[in-house]
Amino acid sequence: MPERANVSAVPRSVRCAIYTRKSSEVGLEQAFNSLHAQREAAEAYILSHRQESWLVIPERYDDGGSTGGNMERPALCKLMAAIEAGRVDCVVVYKVDRLSRSLLDFARMIGSFEKHGVSFVSVTQQFNTSTPVGRLTLHILLSFAQFEREIISERTRDKQWAARKKGKWTGGYLVLGYDLDASGQRLVVNPKEARQVRALYHLVAKHHSLLPALAHARQRGWSTKTWMTTHKKRHPGGVLGEASLLRLVRNPLYKGYVPHKGKLYKGEHAAIVDPALWKQANQGADNGVQHKKVRQNKQAALLQGLLRCSCCGAEMAHTSTAPRGRRYHYYVCRGNRIESDKPCAEQRVSASALEESVLQADRNSG
Repeated sequence: MPERANVSAVPRSVRCAIYTRKSSEVGLEQAFNSLHAQREAAEAYILSHRQESWLVIPERYDDGGSTGGNMERPALCKLMAAIEAGRVDCVVVYKVDRLSRSLLDFARMIGSFEKHGVSFVSVTQQFNTSTPVGRLTLHILLSFAQFEREIISERTRDKQWAARKKGKWTGGYLVLGYDLDASGQRLVVNPKEARQVRALYHLVAKHHSLLPALAHARQRGWSTKTWMTTHKKRHPGGVLGEASLLRLVRNPLYKGYVPHKGKLYKGEHAAIVDPALWKQANQGADNGVQHKKVRQNKQAALLQGLLRCSCCGAEMAHTSTAPRGRRYHYYVCRGNRIESDKPCAEQRVSASALEESVLQADRNSG
């Protein structure tokens, strides 16, 4: 009788996916950068385990210029999809924080790894999540990685605060009227855009409203700022709307100041509008916003904001109900809502009857 082949003697290949990450895009254009160094170290580690049938998956999972503070990374999403599809047996990284700096995100990923039978290996920290000691060491190292990330964030905030106090530009979206100098660290005035900004301020200050300035801008084809980052990423301008115009008018950069945490500091950049014009335009914008709020009356209540309760003196608010599909309108005493323990005697008054009586009185007096 022929002997059966010993299938268990044939080792099963362990398909290893190498994940690499670099926080910034600086240096990625080099022939040999951090991503290459991480992958080279991981490949050498996998090669040292070839007797255990470890194999490198040729597909690359590289995230250049991606933060480790979240999971919104193209290569990471691609890796997680491959794991769910059953194409990966082990994930190999150079360091734990290359995969994630967030303890919560990492715990989610490890849970997904375990669900699909995927182990996790860090080359430099020499541990494997297939063992209890490896899992314990992993959580300890990740806690320190998250602590380091929080310390770096705190230092960055302190540095930005110190820079803002000195009136320095600390980055962000460029606004209409300013460009960056050659160093990319200071704001310089764009003469053409500055004339547009001053024209918008003068119109808002003159008409005490945003609408004339907005109409003028659209007639001229003006838009929000079009600019390009130092890494050649283009941000196209958009249609100048009421909200974007209001942000422009209220921006203290235009009068030469840098805002930070509710305070203003004298900026290094040149002002585009003088403080007096800035103040006049802001007063005009505020008036326009207030008038817009006053005009809102969706149900066209004739006496909205004019009635007072004869019993308690509180404001009468317009409301309506629609039992069995027919709508009825009323004016209700707000004092009845505010002081529910002492309800007002005037519960509600028919809007149609009250408005008709007011109109009739007006016709009789005329």
